[in-house]
Amino acid sequence: MPKKGLIALSPIAVFVVLYLVTSIVARDFYKVPITVAFLAASIYAVAISGGMPLSRRIDIFSRGAGTSQMMLMLWIFVLAGAFANSAKAMGAIDATVGLAMTLLPGDMLMAGLFLAACFISLSIGTSVGTIVALTPIAAGVAGHMGVDAAMMAAVVVGGSFFGDNLSFISDTTIMATSTQGCRLSDKFRVNSYIVLPAALAILVLYLVMGHGMETARDIPEVETVKVLPYLVVLATAVMGMNVMAVLTIGIAMTGIIGMASGSFDVYEWLNSMGDGILGMGELIIITMMAGGLLELVRHNGGIDFIIDRLTRHVHDKRGAELAIAALVTLVDFCTANNTVAILTVGGIAKKIGDRYGIDNRKAASILDTFSCVAQGLIPYGAQMLMAAGLAAVNPIGIIPYLYYPMALEVMALLAILLRYPKRYS
Repeated sequence: MPKKGLIALSPIAVFVVLYLVTSIVARDFYKVPITVAFLAASIYAVAISGGMPLSRRIDIFSRGAGTSQMMLMLWIFVLAGAFANSAKAMGAIDATVGLAMTLLPGDMLMAGLFLAACFISLSIGTSVGTIVALTPIAAGVAGHMGVDAAMMAAVVVGGSFFGDNLSFISDTTIMATSTQGCRLSDKFRVNSYIVLPAALAILVLYLVMGHGMETARDIPEVETVKVLPYLVVLATAVMGMNVMAVLTIGIAMTGIIGMASGSFDVYEWLNSMGDGILGMGELIIITMMAGGLLELVRHNGGIDFIIDRLTRHVHDKRGAELAIAALVTLVDFCTANNTVAILTVGGIAKKIGDRYGIDNRKAASILDTFSCVAQGLIPYGAQMLMAAGLAAVNPIGIIPYLYYPMALEVMALLAILLRYPKRYS
């Protein structure tokens, strides 16, 4: 079992060594293309999956790359690319950036962007939708103010996981509460004790970091009509509309406003959408290869191995909560999907919780919080890849600036170690 488990997990190690370690050695995260690292790790994963014909191994890989959830994510990438680039060609980004810089002083922009991401993600319950809506604006602000685009993208990514973790309509919240048998409102109360201190601390940090930051003098002209596509996207998303429908409406609005204002003609609009879709090509390829690789890891017993090893030495309530946290974190690293991670370990977490007397509301909070922390820090997660693609930066470059997921992880660990909040511990 140990040998099989370690071999099953080894494709992830191959990817880490090829991409992360070699990039650190070269001191350049653009030195090794992430697509090539995933390709090599995927070939290795297929090669070590013995005991079945090669065609069967490729079929398993393809099944992981083309699940319905994966394909939905890819369609969102396609629409997001078309919307982002057509909005840029129409002048929506410059207009929105100009409006933001006019309304907010320079030292408030980072904090304001973080608050906006927190509010939107809490309202719509999805980190991806928040990232799609705000990252182009964050990148535009970074360009005009001369600050690191990766840092501004990280502000949005961090805020997007606030709502992903806390929202009543988030799929992770629904999955965590259903697997642990508690009410959404009860889990929200426990989670708020953990999440709010971390969010407030990071908001203060952004206010301090922004102190003395001056708004750029070359503020883009504010053409209010060109801000409408973003306002409509945000409003329809907050209303709970499907993210694909939201993006489709946004694309249509960029065409109508862009042609009406003379920013482009119909052929230029279509070309801008085409360029945006092509710009998502690398992101789509990475996502599919990651899905296939991780499906082989799961099929070969890698996730079962993790679960078995982490639950073997649990002896008390604190250890049980740490085991649940470690389980969902490691499974998220292996699946790059926080909802799937909760679904995979939810039943095991419930059994651990019942055996050691863990409050099911606390267990649900631990599952949701640590899955969101892991998803917010892995460079090959859909959220990070989306943010990197829209901001035109390397996903690894965003990680050092992810202050909120890091603060949330510290707070969640303290909640376990210090038995906090006492009422639910």
